[in-house]
Amino acid sequence: MTDTAEKSAPATARGENTVDTIPPLARLFPLGLQHVLALYAGAVAVPLIVGGALGYSSADLAFLISADLFIAGIATIVQSVGFWRFGVRLPLMQGVTFAAVGPMIAIGQQHGITTIFGSVIAVGLFMILIAPFFAQLLRFFPPIVTGTVILIIGLSLMRVAAGWIMTGSTADAPGAPPLNVAFAFGTLLFIVLVERFAPAALARVSVLLGLVVGTVVALFVPGMVDWSGVTDAAWFAVVTPFHFGLPTFEVFSILSMLVVGIVIMTETTGDMIAVGEIVDKPVTRRQLADGLRADGLGTLLGGIFNTFPYTAFAQNVGLVSLTGVRSRYVATMAGAILVVLGLIPKVAALVEGVPRAVLGGAGIALFGMVAASGIRTLTKVKFNNKNVLVVALSVGIALLPTVTPTIYDEFPDWFQLIFDSGISAGAIVAILLNLVLNSDEVRATQANEPALGAYDAVRGPAAAALTHPDAQGTGLIPTHVLEEDAAGKFDELDEKP
Repeated sequence: MTDTAEKSAPATARGENTVDTIPPLARLFPLGLQHVLALYAGAVAVPLIVGGALGYSSADLAFLISADLFIAGIATIVQSVGFWRFGVRLPLMQGVTFAAVGPMIAIGQQHGITTIFGSVIAVGLFMILIAPFFAQLLRFFPPIVTGTVILIIGLSLMRVAAGWIMTGSTADAPGAPPLNVAFAFGTLLFIVLVERFAPAALARVSVLLGLVVGTVVALFVPGMVDWSGVTDAAWFAVVTPFHFGLPTFEVFSILSMLVVGIVIMTETTGDMIAVGEIVDKPVTRRQLADGLRADGLGTLLGGIFNTFPYTAFAQNVGLVSLTGVRSRYVATMAGAILVVLGLIPKVAALVEGVPRAVLGGAGIALFGMVAASGIRTLTKVKFNNKNVLVVALSVGIALLPTVTPTIYDEFPDWFQLIFDSGISAGAIVAILLNLVLNSDEVRATQANEPALGAYDAVRGPAAAALTHPDAQGTGLIPTHVLEEDAAGKFDELDEKP
């Protein structure tokens, strides 16, 4: 091959686009910044939600955001670079998980934020210890369980988005102020327009752009934006451990968070396998354990440095696929950017000053995406009546404390800690129902059943096309023509398009 031909060859062919390649800084920084922008809105939402629910001041919320960004950066660097038996050494970004929001609010309202941090530390240690054995637990988390839990997380968080839009309502006017609703839905409309008309790179950060544009517009409305804390915030400050006091450890709080820990590990496992396939470096069992240990270490550090459990962010896995850049050092650069942002309190104060109505609009999109991710996972499930029941009961029980927050007020504290969070309650119900209704014996007897059956009570033209001998179908799916025999049963004859 000539020098000219070699220069024009694809980067992959020359070995310049591998997991272990370090791109030049001129490309490394913007690629890393793009990853930061993709996860930023989701990353800062959790401290805003938890701190807001516990009634923390603007200064404390800003500190929670700084701590969140700082540890997210460290966790990302550990995951991508790796040391000893920690880190999957793939381009994965780490951020605070939404799965822990419900349990943490319940724990914080019962026992205070130091108990949240104590539970987070315990979960981090738990994740580190069971990482090598987690493959044995994966059978308890098939798509029917993980999809249901992710769906529940998204649906439960809608209450938070609604609360942001309701900011400013009073006893005399208990409804959401019309101006808030206008800003929320204006933000939503902008996000939709970005997704529809903007280039793919901008569409990946549509929620973040919605927050920015919504805030800029709100600057023209007196009283909508409060950035008084930005002036007082320092340009540089170290995130100190145990800022809110030494952690406290409460048994039932820890138990409720252990369920979240297993959900986190399941989610991270899926993300590691997916990114391994994208970059043509399949994840081995040892790498999987190393990546899960890094998750646990990030969560442990989160509890020490005043923040929450960490997991791999799925949207950044999609970004790796979109850009085609395989280098894990792009994630390392993104982690370094997050660390720097965490050390600049003015950035956190700026985020804390975003109008709650704008946050509410972006939250609808953000939490809706979480719910939609759960639905996407559930598309892998064969929906017979048993699986329908698993999803139906899990979602129903999970939403009880969301639609009626006082439903368990007469129960003991330990019960409330578990079931006041629809997320932990729904996860427990989904796991138990799947074990009961989808045992090995049941799955063996149903292995050869069709995906759609009479027992599914499916209605409509598509279902009729599968069961009626004269049906021509809708044209959207292949239809099987059935012929009735003397015994009144149907035999399959052929297939029509």
